[in-house]
Amino acid sequence: MTAAHTEHATDVLVIGWGLSGLVAASEAIMAGRRVIIVDQEPRTNLGGQAWWSFGGVFFVDSPEQRRMGIKDSLELARQDWYGNAAFDRDEDEWPRRWAEAYLQFAAGEKRAWLRSLDVGFFPVVGWAERGGYSALGPGNSVPRFHITWGTGPGLVAPFQSIIERGEVEGRVTILPRHRVSALRDSAGAITGAAGDVLAPSGAGRGLPTSREVVGSFEITAGATIVSSGGIGGNHDLVRAQWPARLGTPPAAMLTGVPAYVDGSMLAVAESGGARLINGDRMWHYVEGIENWNPVWPSHGIRILPGPSSLWLDATGTRLPVPLFPGYDTLGTLAHLRQTGYDHSWFVLSRQIIEKEFALSGSEQNPDLTGKDVKRLLTERLGKGPMAPVQAFMDKGADFVVRDNLADLITGMQALPGGDALDRDRVIAEVEARDREIENDFTKDAQIAMLRSARAYLGDKLIRTASPHRLQDPKAGPLIAVKLHVLTRKSLGGIETDLHGRALGADGNPISGLYAAGEASGFGGGGVHGYRALEGTFVGGCLFSGRQAGRAAAESV
Repeated sequence: MTAAHTEHATDVLVIGWGLSGLVAASEAIMAGRRVIIVDQEPRTNLGGQAWWSFGGVFFVDSPEQRRMGIKDSLELARQDWYGNAAFDRDEDEWPRRWAEAYLQFAAGEKRAWLRSLDVGFFPVVGWAERGGYSALGPGNSVPRFHITWGTGPGLVAPFQSIIERGEVEGRVTILPRHRVSALRDSAGAITGAAGDVLAPSGAGRGLPTSREVVGSFEITAGATIVSSGGIGGNHDLVRAQWPARLGTPPAAMLTGVPAYVDGSMLAVAESGGARLINGDRMWHYVEGIENWNPVWPSHGIRILPGPSSLWLDATGTRLPVPLFPGYDTLGTLAHLRQTGYDHSWFVLSRQIIEKEFALSGSEQNPDLTGKDVKRLLTERLGKGPMAPVQAFMDKGADFVVRDNLADLITGMQALPGGDALDRDRVIAEVEARDREIENDFTKDAQIAMLRSARAYLGDKLIRTASPHRLQDPKAGPLIAVKLHVLTRKSLGGIETDLHGRALGADGNPISGLYAAGEASGFGGGGVHGYRALEGTFVGGCLFSGRQAGRAAAESV
C-alpha cells in the first residue's frame, strides 16, 4: 500500500507552534496573509515549551518595578546585559544588534503591546540571576522578572486565539503530526518544505509520541519561518555541543523540556543553507529535582530558590562565593562540573522552604496559572510550604526531612551518590554558618547578601526568610534536597538579521527563509551571548517571532 501524499500552498509557512511560531503566525494573519502551521506533535501540544513555563518576562523600568521602589533604566539594563553576554566572537555581530534592539523593546513598547493583548502581570517583581560580582559583571542589578498572570498558558492564549479565529475564517491551516525533513529551494530561494506525515496520536500534552510514518507532504510558501525550538530534549546532542568551559558533560541529567525538543529541524535548516552559530552556548540549571509525577522521560523540575539555602557539593563542601542559590546559574554549573559528581545539595530549614521555595513551570503554580487570587494569598503568604512543594517533600526522591543534623546526614548518605558525603564536613559547614548568623555582623558573604535582599520589599514579603540558625528547633525540621543538572535552553542557533531573515554562510539573507525563537538563539543566533538574565527566553520568543512574522508577511 502506497503512503498518502498531500500538497499545500500558502503565503507564510510556520514550522513549529511554540510561542515564537504562534507570535509569527499571528503577525502574518493580522497582515492579511494565509498561513500554514506545521508541527511533528499532536495538537494537544500547541504552545510548545512556553505552555509549560513560569511565564517570566523581562521588562525595564516597568510600572510594577516603580511601585516596588525599584529604580531601573535602559542604561542599567544594557550594562547588565553586556556584562552577562560577554560577546567576544566575530559571530556576535548580529547577536549584539539583537541585544540592543531587544533592550529597546523591553524598555519601550513590549509591556504596552502585551497589555493590549490582555496579558497581565503579578505585581511583585522577582529578582533572578543576582550575580554577586562587580557592577560590570554578570547578573541583574535590580529585580526584573515579571511573572505573567496565568503563567505560560496566559502568555500563549492571546496568540492562540488569533490563530484559531484565523482557522474559523479559513485563512489558517494547522497541520499536526507533520515533520519537516527538507526545505524546498528554487533558484537560491526557499519556496517551502517537505516531509513526513506521522501516525495520528491522542497523547496528552508533553507525552512521548510515535514516529511511525503514514504519508508525506509538500508545502509551497512565499515565506517559511523556522520556529522549531532547541535541543534540550536530546541529551546526545547536548553532550556533543557541551563546551569545555563548563567542564565535562554530566553522565546523568534530568530533562526540563519535552522529548520532542530534539533539535532535528536545525540540521534541516542548515542543509537548506542557513548558518548555525554559537552551538556551544547553552543554558542548563543546577537545581533540578526528579519529578515524582513525570510527563516525559527523565522529567525534571527546577527549584526557584530564595537566597538562604546552604549549597554543598556532593562531598559536603560549601560552594564558593558568590555561588549562592539564585545568583549565577552557569558559574555554578561550571564549578560543579569540576567536582567529579553529577549532583549537589541544598541544606535548609522548614522555615526557609516555606518562604523561599517555588517550582518552575505552569503546572507547579496552579494559583498563578489559574489566576486564583484567594489560593495565591493562602499559599504564598500562609503557613507551610506551597502544595506543589509539599508534594515533593512527601513523594520526591530527592528530599530528606529529619529533626536533627545527624539524622539528616544519614538520610542524605542513603540516597544514590550519598556515599560521597563527608559527615564531618557537613557538620562543620552547618555549624560555622549558624555561628555567623547569631550576630548582626558577619564575614559570611551569603548571610550579608540575604540580609541585603530583605531590603527589597518583594523579597521580604514572599522570597527571603528571616535570617536564622539552620539548627534552630523553632525553624525545623531540617531538609536536604539532592540537586541534578537539568537541561533547558540552546543559546545559539540560526543566524538572523533584525528582520528575522536567515543568513547563509556568506552573510547574506536567504530569500524566503526566516527563523525565530530558540531555533534562532532567541534572535540573531545568540542574543544572550554566554548567559541569560532570565525572563528573556519567552521575551526573546515574543520579539523574534514578531520581527520574523512581520517581515515574512511584508515579503509576500
